[in-house]
Amino acid sequence: MAIAFKQETFRDDFTYRNSPENIRRFPFPFDRDEYMYSVNMEPHVKGREGTVFESLIDVDEHYVAEMQDRALVLKEDPLRYQALPHMMTAQWDTLELLMEEQAAGYPEHFTLIRNGDQWRWINRPLGIDDSFTFGDRSTLPYEPLEYITRQAQGDFCIVDQRDGNLWMDAGMVTTQADWSLDFDIGMNFMEWHGPVPLAHQIGVFDRALKFLLNLQQGKPTRRFNWTMTINPRLDTSPENYHKWGPDRTTVTSENVGEKVHLRVELQSLWRLPRSNAILFVIRCYLMNMEELVTVPKWARRFPRVLKTLPVELIDYKGLTRYRETTIDWLSRFDDGAPTSPGIFPD
Repeated sequence: MAIAFKQETFRDDFTYRNSPENIRRFPFPFDRDEYMYSVNMEPHVKGREGTVFESLIDVDEHYVAEMQDRALVLKEDPLRYQALPHMMTAQWDTLELLMEEQAAGYPEHFTLIRNGDQWRWINRPLGIDDSFTFGDRSTLPYEPLEYITRQAQGDFCIVDQRDGNLWMDAGMVTTQADWSLDFDIGMNFMEWHGPVPLAHQIGVFDRALKFLLNLQQGKPTRRFNWTMTINPRLDTSPENYHKWGPDRTTVTSENVGEKVHLRVELQSLWRLPRSNAILFVIRCYLMNMEELVTVPKWARRFPRVLKTLPVELIDYKGLTRYRETTIDWLSRFDDGAPTSPGIFPD
């Protein structure tokens, strides 16, 4: 069924909202009433209808608006896209994967026609109809990775595997939660995760790296990550901290429901076939507290999660200024009843 795409903004007047249907399919990341870092990997396979797991690359009502916002970010800062020269094969791998998955999951919106290395790509929501030669950079208006990630929701990092480690060597990153591709490009797995508290001490990243080095082609995996954001702002990059950082001081008991957003990343990891690199897809979803409490199970669980966070995570996720205000506002929706296992609404 065709998606009704919304015209909305993630900056300035912040008109972004979730429809009731999109709230129900939101990837709420907490399967219990508390949270702690874990590897929390599971196979990235298709899941139940009406959820973000229905297709392996998710497209939703915010697609067109998110692609418009990405174009604005790239116009302001072209370095949000970077790829080291040796990653060209991985770029073509990624273009193929994203085109295949979007066309398979949403045939009413995307079509991929292949005749040997002569390909035609039709993207109806964005009005794109391009023919090109697969493997020939000169037949596309951008490098392959930039071309296709200007047409796909989420951030995309390609890591090269060598010397028993993973190296951040290409990416399109415009919707990140306070980290910088320009800073991390060329770093290895442990280096770019260096700022994360607690997880190193309990061995999370050692286990994650070992797992990823053995990731097999055709068996992608996924995990959740989360933080909170004031206003529905996709671009919370260090480069733009002066724009979004002060927002944290604007939360009051009167506006918390509208301004405070749960920000969830559904991260999927794919072994690419020709390059043997790994593609990290970091898909960002936003939902404000007024929307969250329309699902009773989530309304009970989320304040309980916030109450039990270790102080290191409160500081690292930047929640210190508004966490208590948010808990106070949410607590009136927690009647003390037990919550059911799992992440989905009852």
